[in-house]
Amino acid sequence: MKITGTFQVPAPREAVYERLNDAQFFASCVEGVSHLQEQDPLHYTAKLETRIAYIKFSFNVAVEFINKVPPETIAVKAEGTPIGIVGRLASTATAQLMPAGNATDIAYEIDVALTGKLGSIGQPVLKAKAKEMERSFVKNINAAFAAKSEGAP
Repeated sequence: MKITGTFQVPAPREAVYERLNDAQFFASCVEGVSHLQEQDPLHYTAKLETRIAYIKFSFNVAVEFINKVPPETIAVKAEGTPIGIVGRLASTATAQLMPAGNATDIAYEIDVALTGKLGSIGQPVLKAKAKEMERSFVKNINAAFAAKSEGAP
């Protein structure tokens, strides 16, 4: 299943690229991510908790940066195993950062594969959840950059 979209961040492209490469910052913008651990500068593990439809899922996730082209492209691969049920989550996400005056336009593409109980949920439900997560991420990243520009920590 492919998910694509665009959004804008109120900061210059170089600043956005730098922050998106900071795994702690990035994880803080994704709702449900906790226990982020750096294995090395390109590999991380984390826990992701989310609710899809009426089912709550917890995943152990391994994340790898697979392509970095400063300040224009970031690509990551994530693989997750749900805790307590059979299934698997695998995704590859690519973000293209484009300057837009004093802001940055971000175009992204996520290719997601789900197996087991996860795969039986259905694409419309999963796409709705992906859009919900996108709205939350955009809200969080924009709030972080707005706070930074106002002089907040």
